[in-house]
Amino acid sequence: MREIVLDTETTGLDPGDGHRIVEIGCVELFDHIPTGLTFQRYINPERPVAGSDVIHGLTDEFLADKPLFSAIADEFLEFLGDAPLVIHNAGFDIRFLNAELARLDRALIPFSRAIDTIEIAKAKIPGAKYSLDELCRRFAIDLAAREKHGALLDAHLLAQVYLELVGGRQTRLMLAPADGMGMEAGEARHARARPVPLAPRILESERHAHAAFVASELGDNPVWNWL
Repeated sequence: MREIVLDTETTGLDPGDGHRIVEIGCVELFDHIPTGLTFQRYINPERPVAGSDVIHGLTDEFLADKPLFSAIADEFLEFLGDAPLVIHNAGFDIRFLNAELARLDRALIPFSRAIDTIEIAKAKIPGAKYSLDELCRRFAIDLAAREKHGALLDAHLLAQVYLELVGGRQTRLMLAPADGMGMEAGEARHARARPVPLAPRILESERHAHAAFVASELGDNPVWNWL
């Protein structure tokens, strides 16, 4: 099953006050495993960042030459496809995305499409702290790169948190090749040869005794020679 882990950075807390998206980051999962495919865009919000740069580090000057949401909407929606969206505090991001889509008279994203990792965390670990930072610490996920918030960085972190919340990073027993991508139906699996063969466990005397038994008791044409 394909899922998209999604995060946004914004100029403020409420699109109803005119705040806009400044960054979108997405990470693709397939059967709860990151595929390596991502989507990330900085967006000119057409308004000042209004102090939110202390959270995400994106300044008015940096965003001035970035595309408008209207310019990236099609490729963003194409990347999402019809996959469920894994979001931390989904109501926040969905409201901002729908405000941008409404400006373009595009179909809105239904809230039912979102998998909210805060709600999963509340059910799995009641009474805990549910910020992304706290959940990363709980699951020993490295936060060294997170000096400030970033949509793609946070989507990568959230993907790891999500895998822990739904049952650990190995969610299925899959005897797959080293690349972790599984095997096509009908593809042969070849065992690797040992670099040093195991020492024989049969004594030489036992080998001779077996050969004598076969020769004397099973006749000249044992069944394994019929093949």
